[in-house]
Amino acid sequence: MGHGHGPYDRHRNPEDFARYLGKLENPERAAWQKPDRVVELLGLEAGDVACDVGAGPGYLALRMARAVGPAGAVYAIDVDPRMIEAVSRRSEEAGIRNLHPILSDARKGALPPRRCQVILVVNAFHHFPDGAAYLKKLAGRLSAGGRIVVVDFHRRKLPVGPPPDHKVSRADVAAAARRAGLEVARERRFLPYQYFLELAVIRGSKPGRASGRPVGKGRGARRPPPRGRARGARGRAARSTR
Repeated sequence: MGHGHGPYDRHRNPEDFARYLGKLENPERAAWQKPDRVVELLGLEAGDVACDVGAGPGYLALRMARAVGPAGAVYAIDVDPRMIEAVSRRSEEAGIRNLHPILSDARKGALPPRRCQVILVVNAFHHFPDGAAYLKKLAGRLSAGGRIVVVDFHRRKLPVGPPPDHKVSRADVAAAARRAGLEVARERRFLPYQYFLELAVIRGSKPGRASGRPVGKGRGARRPPPRGRARGARGRAARSTR
């Protein structure tokens, strides 16, 4: 399940979308991606608000939506309209009404419109032109005590994922986080090909426009968009490789 399936479109996703989608949702992927365990370790609870950046067809976002339940909300961000269409279709078929796709402008990118307990970035960080800048903006959309979780491929030759020169090492992600006013609060070591980093705001730091207001409370809260409607937002581009 490597990335050798070009040619690529302007979003750096393969033009043969059907084949690409099949690779992303190949049942064999679960053996190394461990999606249920990944979502379990996010610690989501009923009523939480979360975001999946570079959500692709909803491989993890759908699981997250189930975890937060009808009272919660999950925003699925991607720059590829085909991915947005896929996640919208899958959520509708599954009867999931709390998953809200957001089509990201490839030049401006996107941020979740509400503050989140968890923002997940899986197999997408290596697409960001300026990882530190985007992490800082994402940190500004966290609720008090919220976390950004980055899962991406180790920078070495692997049987899955992009080639090594397209990857971002665990050390480079941690360094970008530090520049964004974040620190590695916890690292999970259960994935065979990827690192799993939980990033938290460094005490005393004020990345982005973060505030202590809990998600969904006060005048700053915004209602989620109707199910299945893609909306634009601010931030950097979120491309999916998953």
